[in-house]
Amino acid sequence: MKDAFGIPQSLLVLGGTSEIALATARRLVARRTRTVWLAGRPSPALDEAAAGLRALGADTRTVPFDALDPTAHEETLGKVFAEGDIDMVLLAFGILGDQARDEDDPMSAVRVAQTNYTGAVSASLVCARALQSQGHGSLVVLSSVAGERARRANFIYGSSKAGLDAFTQGLGDALHGTGVHVMIVRPGFVRSKMTAGLVEAPMATTPGAVAQAIETGLRRRSETVWVPGTLRVVMSALRHVPRPVFRRLPV
Repeated sequence: MKDAFGIPQSLLVLGGTSEIALATARRLVARRTRTVWLAGRPSPALDEAAAGLRALGADTRTVPFDALDPTAHEETLGKVFAEGDIDMVLLAFGILGDQARDEDDPMSAVRVAQTNYTGAVSASLVCARALQSQGHGSLVVLSSVAGERARRANFIYGSSKAGLDAFTQGLGDALHGTGVHVMIVRPGFVRSKMTAGLVEAPMATTPGAVAQAIETGLRRRSETVWVPGTLRVVMSALRHVPRPVFRRLPV
């Protein structure tokens, strides 16, 4: 169960090598979290991430998980929940893709969509049902400001995040009153391995800053978290810019 400040005792991370997820896990372990499951494709990076959390004092285990294999999600994640209640699920997997390449290679674009949307829908529903059966817990989903309005520079990635964001909002409404808390996190440009080599966008943030915002959102039982918070105002304005004008903006 969570403590009086909303900090979970147990955490399941979907996307166990995500820099944002690991920054969040470290922050929560430093507060109160004692059990962590890292779900992801088996790799030295996943093992290293688990070892790092164990060094901080968390009972950390890994579980094989592939976003592109939704037929296995129920069995794989079901085994985790069978081990005991999970107070928080952090859905942190996703791929950025390469816009230019993906436009020329539809199957590459499909992989972005299947990972960021289809795989996330499957995993979210499996976890939501398990949390609802417990009668408590939080599902935290990493969305993106890229999903707020499709941009020429990354509309394939942005559209996948737009779908995920809309789905998560609906899921949160469906679970309202069940004891399950659903929170959407919308970071802007995050300085990470995934964005290495890209031109940095204004108001760029870090995995640590996103982790801090997630912790604050848990304490407040927020439904939507923007990182940084000023992006909420910026994106609200951009949503209403006429398309002919929007096309000419350097975004």
